[in-house]
Amino acid sequence: MKKFLKQYRQTHEHQLMSTSATALNAGPKIAMRRQALVLSGLLSAASAMLIGSMLAIWLQFRANAPLRESADGTKMLRDWLPENIKIPEVATNTMMLTIVITCIMVQWAVYASRRADSKHTTLALGVALLTQIAMINAQIAVYLQMDIGVRDSSYTTMFYAITATMTLLIVIGLGFTLVAMFRSIAGRLSDHDLFVAHAVYWYSLTVIFAAMWFVVYVQK
Repeated sequence: MKKFLKQYRQTHEHQLMSTSATALNAGPKIAMRRQALVLSGLLSAASAMLIGSMLAIWLQFRANAPLRESADGTKMLRDWLPENIKIPEVATNTMMLTIVITCIMVQWAVYASRRADSKHTTLALGVALLTQIAMINAQIAVYLQMDIGVRDSSYTTMFYAITATMTLLIVIGLGFTLVAMFRSIAGRLSDHDLFVAHAVYWYSLTVIFAAMWFVVYVQK
């Protein structure tokens, strides 16, 4: 009987060792899918390529413009910007300052959401929403003050094409802000990737707008 029990124990231990040796290891951890970040990155890249290509065409048109004498006759200027067109610098500079404030607000929203602070996340996004509306309002004011037609010249056609496209990108960002704010109001701060993706889009939009502002509004 003892001999039988000993053989049974040895056989059982051997089976356990065989099972342990052939057991499968734990599978790889499933990577978190960050669709919002990926979508924001793709949208930012597409926006940069779109505005970048339009600015390249703008610079090419300006470089190929004929020369004309300045009003005092001391130098030659590119006849690209019509003499009767005046760009309202106060409104355009305000837009540049406003989009910087927007960046600060969206970063505050990311900071607050990481700490599950729904009140300050909503407040930051609300201020960002107001600044975005102010930017759109300022762009409309620029159109009204310049009072030019789309087909008046090659300059006006390119001007409306670039600035209207930029305004459309701002409107898309405004919609993104509304989605993020509704999530914050609903207490969905666990969707932290959404707030980060929202901030990434506005960071990229600020860089794109700065390039457009410098080429179109400053250099003219």
